[in-house]
Amino acid sequence: MTIRSRIAPTPSGLLHLGNAVNFILTWLMVRKAGGTLRLRIDDADCLRTKPEYLEDIFRQLDWLKITWDEGPTGVEDFQRRFSQQLRLERYRAFMDELGRLGHLYPCGCSRSKIKEHAGDGVYPGFCRERAALPTAGEAQRVRVPEGSVFRVEGQDVALCKAMGDFVLWRKEDLPAYQLVSLVDDLDDRINCIVRGQDLLVSTAAQLFLAGLHGDKRFAETTFVHHPLVMGEDGRKLSKSDGALSLAALREGGSSRAVVYQAVARQIGIDPVGVDALEDLLLRYCETF
Repeated sequence: MTIRSRIAPTPSGLLHLGNAVNFILTWLMVRKAGGTLRLRIDDADCLRTKPEYLEDIFRQLDWLKITWDEGPTGVEDFQRRFSQQLRLERYRAFMDELGRLGHLYPCGCSRSKIKEHAGDGVYPGFCRERAALPTAGEAQRVRVPEGSVFRVEGQDVALCKAMGDFVLWRKEDLPAYQLVSLVDDLDDRINCIVRGQDLLVSTAAQLFLAGLHGDKRFAETTFVHHPLVMGEDGRKLSKSDGALSLAALREGGSSRAVVYQAVARQIGIDPVGVDALEDLLLRYCETF
């Protein structure tokens, strides 16, 4: 079976080294296998999307020499044909089907109320027995039964404890990440997903949703969860925490080789002499 994978940057901040490592690891796997790589830009959360962040995605992918086979060729093409904002009805239809099957319920709980009663961040299920349709300003949650455990890359993920009844449609009348990511992967026929280890729970959540919807293909997807790139403070790099961007690295005089060598170290390859993406691909093919 031919590998179909994707890189999925989010235009909610400038791309950083952690993003680059994920994209290049995905690129290496696909190119070695002779598969298809799709560029998907996750802009469903339009409240956090900014034009300069969207432009930065294409600028940094070009700088890193990362190529893709499907998806937008630039900002204008993305906005005209590929934005997730053009697919809102598709996401709503998927959610409505889950609702017809009885898996959803409306929730009007505020973040402060949830935080007050859930020290571990898992929603306590205050609205779980509500049968009414959601009103303006309410979210839609999916019921996650007790004992819902999924095996992801050799690890058991107890979804019921890790996320509880998570949100599928936000109170801002926007689809949530778990729903959008799954629907796009299904529609794009993605069968290999490369993610950071911090997204093990997201993988479990999406396996759960696919199962509820009756889709068996997603369970056959190959998942690779790689170690995270950490900052000097020992925490994972994050846009929200102001992680050093690729743009800042470039402005500081760093070359692309710095990024390629970081990827080499990540996968246990000697970084010496890895000065171009082709060098990294050659070492990768020789090692794995």
